[in-house]
Amino acid sequence: MKIDATTSAVVTGGASGLGRATAEALGAAGVKVAIFDLNEEAGEEVANAIGGLFCKVDIMSEESVVAGFAKARAANGHERITVHCAMASRKGKTISRNRETGEFVRLSTEDYAFAAEGILIASYRVASLSALGMAGLEPLEDGERGVITLTASVAAQDAQIGQVAYGSLKAGVNGLVLPMARDLMDLGIRVNSIMPGIFGTPLLGRLPENVKESLNASVPFPKRLGKPEEYASLAMELVRNSYFNGQAIRLDGAIRMAPR
Repeated sequence: MKIDATTSAVVTGGASGLGRATAEALGAAGVKVAIFDLNEEAGEEVANAIGGLFCKVDIMSEESVVAGFAKARAANGHERITVHCAMASRKGKTISRNRETGEFVRLSTEDYAFAAEGILIASYRVASLSALGMAGLEPLEDGERGVITLTASVAAQDAQIGQVAYGSLKAGVNGLVLPMARDLMDLGIRVNSIMPGIFGTPLLGRLPENVKESLNASVPFPKRLGKPEEYASLAMELVRNSYFNGQAIRLDGAIRMAPR
């Protein structure tokens, strides 16, 4: 897809990390960017820096996402690009031992359901609502109307101990890609996902230096954390290269996660 100043995009989780880098890359290409996030201060800061629009959106609320798209479209026109980076999850082993009582406990169904809402259902919600609007746009070259990029994780393929919810639900995100791309093929809307490995996001930036050094050493090459702008670079290529469709792509320095 050719992108220029007439193109609009929505980036969820655009106030920090992978989403922020993607919003910045799109903004640098002249795209009109709407940032969906709950962090108002950081979201407004990024939006102001790139000449974009901040929309306070809770991806776990249908009403909030619908309102966010309405606000973004009223200001920027209808998006042809959606990159979904936001998520919410909870961690825990399927069965673990309570340190105080010694009793076996399981990750609760409620915790798993929360993660399902914040990862898998939110991905479907954002993608399908965006596609619903894209369907009515005038087609571009090759009949293309839009492109949607979801964010999975290498945990979708080799999740570690304690990632039963995160890993299985990120695998579910990958599972959305091909059937959704096929559902939308006659409308000219492409769907892909990116599976980032260990990236230098603000969350990992708070880890002790010795832990970060260990993480760096675990990556075959290059021996460092991924840079958010490297995620953004791939997201931009998935936008520009219209032959990418129905793909789940690892971006991980060839890492394969050990059990723990």
